[in-house]
Amino acid sequence: QVQLVESGGGSVQAGGSLRLSCAASGSIFTISVMSWYRQAPGKQRELVATITVSGASNYQDSVKGRFTISRDNTKNTVYLQMDSLKPEDTGVYYCYSVIKRRTWSDWQAYWGQGTQVTVSA
Repeated sequence: QVQLVESGGGSVQAGGSLRLSCAASGSIFTISVMSWYRQAPGKQRELVATITVSGASNYQDSVKGRFTISRDNTKNTVYLQMDSLKPEDTGVYYCYSVIKRRTWSDWQAYWGQGTQVTVSA
């Protein structure tokens, strides 16, 4: 079994910063893309940022210049540095990754349980 565990969420005031972490564990052979999604109350889940194995990243327009996604392949961990936070950034942030297990040939998508981020005006 593979698990993704997020951490680093919390409550901050507008303009503040948070750093989210997501660690993948289990019988992992290879990790492909790692991404961060978020979901505000009553809204659909949306992609925030994604990063490839080589480090190429992509961001939702609304977070460009404020958020930075990175990963440490030696730790099977992806990070999301969030600066200049705005109230509209509030939501549950989910880690996502496509992983190939050591004992299974297929690629599978995994989701973390989510971590709450609340930004007050």
